[in-house]
Amino acid sequence: MTVEDRFSQDFQQRLRDRPPGTRNEVITGPVEDWASDFSHAEPEWAADPYPIQDELRQSCPIAHTERFGGGWLPTRYEDVAAIAYDTEHFSSRSIIMSNFRPPRELAPVGTAPPISSDPPFHHDARKLLLPAFTKSAVAKREAATRALCHELIDALHGQEVVDAARDYAQHIPMRVIADMLGFPPEDGPRFRGFVENALEGINLPPDERLSRAAELFDYLLAQIRDHVDHPREDLTTYLINADLYGQKLDISHVSGTMALLLIAGIDTTWSAIGASLWHLARTHADRERLVAEPGLLPTAMEEFLRAYAPVTMARLVKEDMHWHGVDMKADDWVLLSFPAANRDPAMFDRAGEVVIDREVNRHAAFGLGIHRCVGSHLARMELRVALEVWLERFPAFSLADPSAVTWASGQVRGPRTLPIRIG
Repeated sequence: MTVEDRFSQDFQQRLRDRPPGTRNEVITGPVEDWASDFSHAEPEWAADPYPIQDELRQSCPIAHTERFGGGWLPTRYEDVAAIAYDTEHFSSRSIIMSNFRPPRELAPVGTAPPISSDPPFHHDARKLLLPAFTKSAVAKREAATRALCHELIDALHGQEVVDAARDYAQHIPMRVIADMLGFPPEDGPRFRGFVENALEGINLPPDERLSRAAELFDYLLAQIRDHVDHPREDLTTYLINADLYGQKLDISHVSGTMALLLIAGIDTTWSAIGASLWHLARTHADRERLVAEPGLLPTAMEEFLRAYAPVTMARLVKEDMHWHGVDMKADDWVLLSFPAANRDPAMFDRAGEVVIDREVNRHAAFGLGIHRCVGSHLARMELRVALEVWLERFPAFSLADPSAVTWASGQVRGPRTLPIRIG
């Protein structure tokens, strides 16, 4: 079978051929008791989840909800870590808590390997990606990333107020990931739509979510076909030609991994950059110190990642069990809130404060266990360069209107609008 033959199947047919997953109606609306009815989709969670998490950690360290078909929210570092490392009792076949549970038949591969994969498949799927995300591979992208940051700031020249999220932060990972995958850079606006559909559309009816997912995979399939016809030196061509267990990767593996890199690689970094700029815009002492001491930035950057960790991951309970004092049922969701773990006073001194010269900082912003972010070197490089260039070009800035800042809802939290006054 030729490479073209492998990628000639229609993705819509693949969706229809999959066994049906468990579907649940989503219950939306105000939360009266976060310990027994939490919802990460509500506006108050998006606006400021930390007081909620702090209260839960003290009064009810593992919260419960019947929304989304039932789920759990551990808030202590030790509980989050225990679940992240426990692949025997918790599955990664779906990492987005919504009203749709992919069928168990999809394990151990999942829909977006390796993040959706369970052992032993996970190890081999992850290993395929490692060469593209080593420190040396990432270092080769730094010059282009720095040039892009300067280009974006050049475009803001003369504006008194800029939206640092939409006009700066979001474009950096979009371009970097597009270059890595060999996608047209002008497709960036489409990537934003894909990201928001996947991560913020969790209240949509399941059929609509699947329809929007199909739009993403139609795009990816078109890119795969273009790469088959016109191979080049990029990650897409690498995945097309990669071997696993003596065979070329299935189309669903290639497209699923591409979807992972496109969605997770963009929104997580975009959110981290935006949250860091938000902090510096509202905390003049930290901004002034970093301008005066640029060598402190790598340390400060790790503190921003700890304090404003953007990512919360989900797991599915494999079988009914009693776990750390609660009775979990098969296919219950578990939200692994790395932001909550990062603010646990049992793990971090002055956990609720941002200490930009914090020396010991074993944060969980990039996850814990076998699914720790494979792209952490890339994300750190993008964040560091984005902040270096911004502080060099705009050493003085502040929030133009704190009430106008909006945050993404769902499992990746970062500023969506961030009006900043320059000067």
